[in-house]
Amino acid sequence: MKTVFFLLLLANVGFFAWTYTGERRLFSEAQPVEQQINEQAIRLLSAEQVAALVAERAKPVVKPAGEPTKPPPKPTVVACLELGAFSPAEVSRVQKALEPLALGSRLSQRREEEIASYWVYMPPQRSRFVANQKAAELRKLGVEDFFVVQEDPKLRYAISLGVFKTEEAARARLEELRRKGVRTARVAPRETSVQKVYFTLRDVPDALVSRLDEVRRAFTGSEVKACSSAEKRGGNQGQTTATLKQGKP
Repeated sequence: MKTVFFLLLLANVGFFAWTYTGERRLFSEAQPVEQQINEQAIRLLSAEQVAALVAERAKPVVKPAGEPTKPPPKPTVVACLELGAFSPAEVSRVQKALEPLALGSRLSQRREEEIASYWVYMPPQRSRFVANQKAAELRKLGVEDFFVVQEDPKLRYAISLGVFKTEEAARARLEELRRKGVRTARVAPRETSVQKVYFTLRDVPDALVSRLDEVRRAFTGSEVKACSSAEKRGGNQGQTTATLKQGKP
């Protein structure tokens, strides 16, 4: 009988200890949640209030009265550019290079006599026959812009490969010829009057300016620059003008 009594006592003590420990654990886990919840900050909205809040946020943003609306920026248009200078023999090549730009009536030409100070040439040949042979060799190398000197007794049967205002432009032409395989050409001073052709382009969109510079790069010694005052008077003076620096191709 005593044994049964002690077993029941131990069972009651164990049950009491288990109950007490479980309640403390539940209390400790629930406490941080209670601390995180601020019941005073909770506000329940009615269905009408929720609908009004959604409608308010869906409204477009309206600028204050009197605030001007900025128009989209206008594309830049270059009033007048000039591409040159070219020899008469190069004109057809330049026209072909400009065709993809679709300039139409905005493109025109002008010609003028210039004093060239340097030229690229091949020394006088022994005879007309030898000069013609050299000319044929140049064509095979892809060189088309040249002529055989006939009038000047001191330079008769020399082959001119270009005349230029500056020595820098002449040497750029010489380097181009050497890349094509011409070995006997040279640069020398030569004061002579030559005809040059310039292409005038008006109202050129800014997007075409870079493409125009690509055309320039294909012709040694050429440049793109703003038109002179006399040329500008023929076009729209209210537009922006721009220049491209001269450079080697």
